[in-house]
Amino acid sequence: MKKFIVLLVALSVNFGYSQNDLNSYKYIIVPKKFDAFKKVNQFKTSTLVKHLFTQEGFNAVYDDALPAELERNRCLGLLVFINEESNMFTTKTTLVLKDCSSREVFATKQGVSKKKDFESAYKEALTEAFGTIKALNYRYSPSHTAEVSKPVAVVQSEVKKLPKNKVEAVVVQQEATPEKQSYKSKEPVPSTKIKAGIENPGGGNDWGILYAQEIANGYQLVDSSPKIRLKIYRTSIPDVYTVTYEKDANGIVFKKNGTWYLEYRSNGQIKTEALNIKF
Repeated sequence: MKKFIVLLVALSVNFGYSQNDLNSYKYIIVPKKFDAFKKVNQFKTSTLVKHLFTQEGFNAVYDDALPAELERNRCLGLLVFINEESNMFTTKTTLVLKDCSSREVFATKQGVSKKKDFESAYKEALTEAFGTIKALNYRYSPSHTAEVSKPVAVVQSEVKKLPKNKVEAVVVQQEATPEKQSYKSKEPVPSTKIKAGIENPGGGNDWGILYAQEIANGYQLVDSSPKIRLKIYRTSIPDVYTVTYEKDANGIVFKKNGTWYLEYRSNGQIKTEALNIKF
């Protein structure tokens, strides 16, 4: 009996800490494509997860439509992950919330479903898993820890771990309710203007505002059309990226004195152009 009471007290304390941890975060960031799946909003998982958080009072936003204050300070939000241990006969999912430094703040119990239809199975399993969060009765209560931005050096390294792909034009149209869930992608397509800009780098190439969307090992820079103008790839040096235009025209994108620059070699000469990049 004594062991049972000790265990009950421990669980109660842990529950209280978990609740307070979540209450200090203003936003929940929902990926439009979870790492556990191959396709965007596969089995309507993104729309479902966003709906579950929203109906419980969370300010849930998609990772390509972040509010301005969350863009400035990613530490105001938690990023959602889906961990799954499904097998041929059973769908098993867990929801995990991580902060801007990829620290796990909260993990739900495992949701289970034996339904054969994948969409129905994930809906049942994720809804069951979300019950752990629902029981916390979330109410946003800003804390010093969540509201204060971290030092710049830390934030720069952490932001790379979160999707940053906001563009002013609508990239995704989604609807998430228990009765209706839809998803329509308007992802940018490669622009035919890229080579024209490279062939005439000194002729007033108008890059305009470029929005960074995360890709494997770097970002694609998209204009407001939206069209993909450049693709840049990370190096071991902070704020320095490699750029490949075409077979014989490589360069770098780097940040100097608060401004981003594109530098490349053309006709034996080094060319430099300023870029207005929004991460």
